[in-house]
Amino acid sequence: MASIPVGVADNHGVHEEGGTSHLIRVIVADTQAIFRAGLRKIFALEDDIRVVGQAETLAQTQSAVKKFSADVLILEAALAPNPVEAVADLLRQSPQARIIVVTQGSEEELTLELFRRGAHGIVSREVEPELLVDCLRKVAAGNTWLDAQGINWVMAAYRSQSLRPAGSRPKVQLTPKESLIVSCVTQGMKNKEIAGRVGTTEQVVKNYLRKVYDKLGVADRLELALYCLSHHIVDGVKPPPAPIAAPEGGSAATAAAGAAAGGTSTVPALAFNSAVPEKLS
Repeated sequence: MASIPVGVADNHGVHEEGGTSHLIRVIVADTQAIFRAGLRKIFALEDDIRVVGQAETLAQTQSAVKKFSADVLILEAALAPNPVEAVADLLRQSPQARIIVVTQGSEEELTLELFRRGAHGIVSREVEPELLVDCLRKVAAGNTWLDAQGINWVMAAYRSQSLRPAGSRPKVQLTPKESLIVSCVTQGMKNKEIAGRVGTTEQVVKNYLRKVYDKLGVADRLELALYCLSHHIVDGVKPPPAPIAAPEGGSAATAAAGAAAGGTSTVPALAFNSAVPEKLS
């Protein structure tokens, strides 16, 4: 079985320019051929999802990530002897990829470590097809996906400061611009709105956020917001007002509505946002 090469699905124009900008390209890495085939059938029913590669070993997964330009990697935890290190290695190899880890069951320690090392979504092997498709779309859009139990574990870990060893994060000072951008993130704003608020471009906002991630030792927007709220990093820093030219009912109103509703568009994360007062992505 391990000798089977990395597979490629029918792409139907995946590599063509134009008309496929919203196509979600997926690599499926799982030890069981029947599971991979099942996912391909599920995703084949969706117009915006294409499986561009598949693998059944860690080595094949690493090759697939290098070979194919994919948006999301669906990775079976059991495929690697150490799934936590595998996730970290794959993200070092392909920083732009977003990884959904499929676990056999709910394990608190594994969930926290996968989340800490950069996993963007964690789902059970028994997940319903409709929920998995929803998870895939949300992760591809930049959100983090955890079920209710996983959210509770993450919140408990942050409250007890046990997600990372004590003293593992250096004390850092954010610049005024970084503080403004981070305060916008904790208020649930997306990059486009943040750019409008601080008078710059989306790309510049992304660059600032990467620097902040490195400074604070966090992996994504969710962990950034949690860390800053927990450590009072941007207390007293107020986001700039929305531009006067912003259309009525625009992103600022959307953020406010998200806060009133309890937050993120990721359905399983609704319970989480009772503690984090705005949507995070």
